[in-house]
Order: sequence, then structure tokens, then C-alpha cells
Amino acid sequence: MTSTPAPTPDLITERLVLRPWTVSDADAVLADDRATDWAGDFPAEGDRVIAGLFAEHPDWLGPYGHRLIVERASHSVVGSIGLFRPPADGALELGYGIVPSCRGRGYATEATRAMAAFALTAPDVDAVVARAELSNPSSVRVLEKAGFHHFATAENTAGFRTHPPDVTRLGEPPAAP
Repeated sequence: MTSTPAPTPDLITERLVLRPWTVSDADAVLADDRATDWAGDFPAEGDRVIAGLFAEHPDWLGPYGHRLIVERASHSVVGSIGLFRPPADGALELGYGIVPSCRGRGYATEATRAMAAFALTAPDVDAVVARAELSNPSSVRVLEKAGFHHFATAENTAGFRTHPPDVTRLGEPPAAP
């Protein structure tokens, strides 16, 4: 007898639900079959790219993979966030995007905090890393506000990292030193 794996739980923050992508979500994005709960400008190009890669990377649909960012107040999908598996040297890489119509509300920071805290509960993971283009200061600020620390710069990209002491509880900013 085979058992069905337990569904991946949503991650819930003050204003957001981070809901795992499904194959149906990816198919709808790729077919441009608009769901009624999508923000008017979802999906962005990055969401289409990720949806197209799930067949090559099925682990990205697992619990420590990619999630849709849902605004709790409107129940609208406003972006996506994800962890790129498998871990490299104990670190998972995180990427995110919020649609233009919903930027400037702190959603990226809130989702990044929650996803990083959750990622640090994964087996064999002791850090979460992310990259931001230096020409995108908003993305750099998101990572800083989410408790990530700059550790490297290569060409036009800054590397950021967070460890378990940096993120204490799901969805909360790190404690002030």
C-alpha cells in the first residue's frame, strides 16, 4: 500500500499567504489561461519562466520549493517566491517577484522573511542566499529589511545571506542587536 504524501501547508503572514504552486497553476500560467484570483498584471515574465521549469525541476513543487504570493485581503495572487533546490553547500537560493501594481507595500520583504525562516527548517540547510542587481536598489533593500546580510559583489550583482540566528520566528524580522 502506498500512502499519499501530506499536502504542503501554506505559510501565513500578517498580510499574505504563501501557497505552493501546483501543476495546474503552472499550466495556467504557461497557457495564459487567466485565473480569476490573479492580480491584473500577474503573471510577470519571471513567473512564466519558473512555470516553464517545473517539469525539469519537480522538487521546486515540493514543500521547500516555489510558492505563489497571495494577498490575504483580496485573495489575489500578487507574485511568487521560491527556493531553488537542491541545496548547495548547505544553502538554498531564494528568488521573488511582486507584480508592479502591488509593489511598494512591503509584500516582498514580508514574503522573504517568511520563506527564509521556513527554508531554514529544511534538512541539510543552514543558510539562505539571494542575489540582487545593484541597479535595483529596491530589491537590495528588501533583502536587508528581511534580515539578509551582504556577503559578496560580483559584476553588477550583490550576494546576500541569512542564517538561523538572523531569522528567529516565521515572518518576523530579526531582533535588533
